[in-house]
Amino acid sequence: MIAQAYSASGPSKRNLVIGLICVLVLFLLVINNNSLGVVSSGGASTSSKLSSSQEELINSRVKSEVEAALLSHMPQGGGSAKMASDNGLQVTELSESKRMRILVTGGAGFVGSHLVDRLMMAGHEVIVLDNFFTGRKKNVMHWVNHPNFQLISHDVVEPIMLEVDQIYHLACPASPPHYQYNPVKTIKTSTMGTLNMLGLAKRVKARILLTSTSEVYGDPEVHPQPETYWGNVNPIGPRACYDEGKRVAETMMYAYQKQSKVDVRVARIFNTFGPRMHPNDGRVVSNFIIQALQDKDITIYGNGEQTRSFQYVSDLVEGLIRLMNGDYDQPTNIGNPDEYTVNDFSKFIKELTRSSSKISHLEATADDPRKRKPDITVAKRELGWEPVVDVKTGLAKTIEYFAGVLDEGGEIVPTGPDASKPKGGGFSI
Repeated sequence: MIAQAYSASGPSKRNLVIGLICVLVLFLLVINNNSLGVVSSGGASTSSKLSSSQEELINSRVKSEVEAALLSHMPQGGGSAKMASDNGLQVTELSESKRMRILVTGGAGFVGSHLVDRLMMAGHEVIVLDNFFTGRKKNVMHWVNHPNFQLISHDVVEPIMLEVDQIYHLACPASPPHYQYNPVKTIKTSTMGTLNMLGLAKRVKARILLTSTSEVYGDPEVHPQPETYWGNVNPIGPRACYDEGKRVAETMMYAYQKQSKVDVRVARIFNTFGPRMHPNDGRVVSNFIIQALQDKDITIYGNGEQTRSFQYVSDLVEGLIRLMNGDYDQPTNIGNPDEYTVNDFSKFIKELTRSSSKISHLEATADDPRKRKPDITVAKRELGWEPVVDVKTGLAKTIEYFAGVLDEGGEIVPTGPDASKPKGGGFSI
């Protein structure tokens, strides 16, 4: 009967199968009860209560029978079948030959969790490594019980032994207040953490992608910034722990490539925004939206004529996946060339949120880049990639997300430019 049910088509198939399984369960319960002597031949009950051993035997028999029935009639093989997970997301069922085991360091963070979603839905096995300094467990909680997912609380500055096919190395605080909170640890994450991941990649012969940053260009004297530009970085300034840490990480990537033949990829990420941004990361997008939604003053550091380019997180994830799985192995800018002055961007946020906030200016922060805009010629040519989500559409989704965060948790005080420990992002084990 179950085989006949699976031959049916349309939405009724699943319901029919579920109904037949329920009938099977009831039937087996009756059979098992009779075999255990719960009902006498005369129909009178010989016991008003099953013993624990009888219950365990019944449960074991029923469970094994039902599991066997389910497994024997589930679709087998195939690399494109879609199966709904417990969280409602469609997960591709890949064959063993196509399914990879992929490590994502910093996978519980803003960008990392969106990358994990894409990899999980593609049908791969995903291991998330995170120390939860800025990452949050709730960002990946919807995958915790999935058989293809593993979450490990671990700091990348310590070595780890795993067997993987690919490594996306994202681990490192990325907002200035957070990476300046413990600058020595930030440097260790970019250097020792990257060394550990390169060592792992070398041992298991995995391809590794480093998420570097547009900050390697510092306060650029070339605009827009191509990958061939060497940058203008203050090596002892407040941002140096991050800027120089990522520059050294890139150096190590290509040293391992040349010396040990490790298969490497380097993405230089420009400003990115979207749902799951940390509400206290102190960045332009999150601060402006939170302030506007609460009708508080929108604060700009400096005269507001500095420029930024903003990309939506789904575009970034697509770029990372294409870079990882393509043949191009040189540094690649991943960003949206749509450039705004900070003044104009604050007005845009105010308009989209219909806020009554006032725009105020405070003292400029040290070493704040005057201009930031990616040249994405390489990404277009080598990856066939360019942003597809316009800034207005992405902001609408992000505003909706932060509105929900405020409804759930109440007032949020945005983080200023000074070094600050992430609030509410920690997770202890």
